[in-house]
Amino acid sequence: MSIRDALKSLAGKPRSSAAAAAPDACVLLGGIEDLDAALASRDKLMVLVYASWCPYSQAFLPEYLAQAAAGDPCYARLVAEDDDPVVRRYDVEVFPTVLFFENGRLARRLDGIFHRGLTRGQLQDFARACRVR
Repeated sequence: MSIRDALKSLAGKPRSSAAAAAPDACVLLGGIEDLDAALASRDKLMVLVYASWCPYSQAFLPEYLAQAAAGDPCYARLVAEDDDPVVRRYDVEVFPTVLFFENGRLARRLDGIFHRGLTRGQLQDFARACRVR
């Protein structure tokens, strides 16, 4: 699936649980332009910002993908480096970090802990809190 097709799928209605189990339940964004397009197309969006070289990001990624399979709100992920525009715009200091957007604006964030990363429990609590809002 191309980035353009993935972004189009973000614009649709929230996925059913059956569709959420599909491999594209968590859209991989190519950069800040894709993030801006995704934010313009969804009321709610959760975005994992992580680094390919970070062992804590790699350990957390399967947990995030499993959470994304639940389907609501829409989940996306973005591979970033220290000098990435997304990192600068949202002051990401630790990988992984999860950003939650409502109506195109950053509403909440779950920052990774230096040399610890994030856990499944932290993500589940964060996702629950984001649904309540």
